[in-house]
Amino acid sequence: MPTLRTSTQLKLAYVALATTDTWLSGQPNRWAHRARFLTKPLLMPALAGSLATNARAAGSPLRTSTLLAQVGGWGGDVALLGEGTRPFLLGAGSFGLGHAAYLSGFVRHRGTSPITANPGARAVAGSWAATAPVMGLLAWQRQRELGGPVFGYATMLAAVVASATHLDPGLSPASRRLTAAGAGLFMLSDTLLGVRKFALRNPPAHLETAVMATYTAAQFLLSEGAARA
Repeated sequence: MPTLRTSTQLKLAYVALATTDTWLSGQPNRWAHRARFLTKPLLMPALAGSLATNARAAGSPLRTSTLLAQVGGWGGDVALLGEGTRPFLLGAGSFGLGHAAYLSGFVRHRGTSPITANPGARAVAGSWAATAPVMGLLAWQRQRELGGPVFGYATMLAAVVASATHLDPGLSPASRRLTAAGAGLFMLSDTLLGVRKFALRNPPAHLETAVMATYTAAQFLLSEGAARA
C-alpha cells in the first residue's frame, strides 16, 4: 500500500528531525540555534504528513482535529524560534489554537459518564490548581502582559489533558492510551518550559532539551492516538 509506505517514511523523518532538534536545543551555541531554523519548522509538516497519508487512519474520528492541531503546533514552533515578548505571545496563541482543535475532537468523542467521576480528570484539575496560578503569577512578575495569557494557556491545556483521559470507550484502547499519554506529556513539556522561562534566572541548557524531548514525544503520541482511533 503506497500511502502506508509514505506514512511510515514521514513518521521516520519526524523521529529523525525530533531527535536532531532536541539535541540542538540543548547546545549553548549560536550555530545550533541557527540550525534549528531548519529542523524545527519541519517537525509538524512531517508528522501531519504521516497522519494524512496513513490509509488506516482515513476513517479516524480524531484525524481532522489532530491535523488542525498540528497546524497550530507548526505556527507555535516557528514563532518560538524568535526571541522576546511578541514571538512568545504569537507562539502561545498558535499553540492555543492547536489545543482548541485537540479539545474539539476530544469533546465530540467523550465518554458518557460524568468527567468529574474520572480519576484522571480529577488529577489534572488538581495539577492545574497547583501550577497554573503560580505560572501566571511568575509570568506577570517578569512582564505584566504575560500573566493573563500564560494562565489562560495553562487552563486550556489542562482542559485538553482532562478531556484526553475521558474519551469514548468505543475508540480503540490503544488510541485512548496513546492520546492520554500524549496529552499528559504535553502538559509536562509546557510545565518545564514555564519553569525554565519564568522560575529560573539562569536555566541550564539541558532543560530545553527536556522541553523538546517531551514536546516532540507528546505530538507523536497524539498523532498515533488519532491514527488508531
